[in-house]
Amino acid sequence: MSATFLHLTVSRNVAGSSAPRIGVLALQGDVREHSGVLRELGCEVVEIRLPAHLEGIDGLVIPGGESSVMDKLSRIFGLAEPLRDAIAQGLPVLGTCAGLIMVANHIEDAIAGQENFGGLDVTVRRNAFGAQVDSFETAVSIEGVTGPALQVAFIRAPEVIAVGPGARVIATLGDGRVVGVAGGNIIGVAFHPEITGEDRVHRMFLDVVAQRALQQPTTVDA
Repeated sequence: MSATFLHLTVSRNVAGSSAPRIGVLALQGDVREHSGVLRELGCEVVEIRLPAHLEGIDGLVIPGGESSVMDKLSRIFGLAEPLRDAIAQGLPVLGTCAGLIMVANHIEDAIAGQENFGGLDVTVRRNAFGAQVDSFETAVSIEGVTGPALQVAFIRAPEVIAVGPGARVIATLGDGRVVGVAGGNIIGVAFHPEITGEDRVHRMFLDVVAQRALQQPTTVDA
């Protein structure tokens, strides 16, 4: 566990909370798996289904699933605009698989009328790795993550096909395809670390949460 994450936990203990409060977008997708990893890392998890659920969260995970369904449901429940605003204002976000699509500024092969939250200066292609039957597991190394390569799952995964100046590549496959990017307050990966029990991507995300918390002004009651 990183020093910054420990610092955040201690700081929030002083403020009366025992753990970083992380939201998981719970409209569709592998919500339970992400929530389990976060709880194992000591986080308080909030399932986000309505705008009011965003109040007081320190970061947000957007899970894998179906990006077009997430888009439609987020608009139906009035979450789309509040989420765009929160991300634009610096809320730390981890997007995995469909979550990467939702935080990308541009989507290639989007369905008609599909929208996203944006915030990450990349273009992604939906379902670039094929259909459900083409799913596979492989080892991926990520910039900034120590230790052996991560064993992760690719399930109808997107591919990052363009990276703008506001983002950087943090993971590629052996054939050069880009499957991990980061920029500002956002980390996006094309794969599922939570399905294989890998928690180092979430730890990296919690470092971003910790760094932002240290930059926020502290309010002390008189």
